Amino acid sequence: MIHVDALPGTPQYAGNWEKTIEKVRNEAQLYKQHQLDAVLVENMHDVPYVQDRLLGPEIVACMTRVSHVVRSILPKETPCGVQILASGNRHALAVAKASQLQFIRAEGFVFGHVADEGYTNACAGDLLRYRKQIDAEDVLVLTDLKKKHSSHAITADVSLLETAHAAELFLTDGIIITGTATGQAASPKDLQDLSGKLKVPLIIGSGVTKDNIQQYFNTAEAVIIGSHFKHKGSWQEDIDEHAVENFMRRICELRKSDE
Repeated sequence: MIHVDALPGTPQYAGNWEKTIEKVRNEAQLYKQHQLDAVLVENMHDVPYVQDRLLGPEIVACMTRVSHVVRSILPKETPCGVQILASGNRHALAVAKASQLQFIRAEGFVFGHVADEGYTNACAGDLLRYRKQIDAEDVLVLTDLKKKHSSHAITADVSLLETAHAAELFLTDGIIITGTATGQAASPKDLQDLSGKLKVPLIIGSGVTKDNIQQYFNTAEAVIIGSHFKHKGSWQEDIDEHAVENFMRRICELRKSDE
């Protein structure tokens, strides 16, 4: 992942837009050098997050700019995606369309939940109609289930597998499961509940490290790495190139042993 520094208009923006773009460029080049399979761009530092209806045009404009930078650096065959917090799924689709990205990560696809930024309603019907309207059907929509940093008490009677099947019915392109917070590993039970029971790819969206990647290697189609690639394993820190290098070395080892 590329966690973009706080964007203009958000509380932690430091008046450093050109430096923000340069940092994104450097991280994209580092990921290209270490041959990552895909890259996801996210406005992680825009805390406190607001719900999609409060996201301004400046967020879409800035995320389009940095996404275009990333797309221009990565090889054509390397998929690139975007997520806009919080639940800016339509915004992300617009960015992906303009920047020629291959996927978005979407929150609240099926079933409502209470997040730290407020109530998030299900959006699948509206989101996929919007994708059709803007001629972006080549952009995959990968969807979080029972999103981290959220309460799911209102859907406590709906199992994770039932939620996944609902997402499949509503035409998700891939399912993401996470731990309860950023950097926290997905529950082994959640992985067991879904493994081998889905028609779409299963993706692990948090808490993956070089030390635990083996347990996911043969059960998930992909993993998303954010915190583990940072100094001290914290998403708030800068990229640690040694962490990226060591993780990719471990991936190569697992792929060779799987041949």
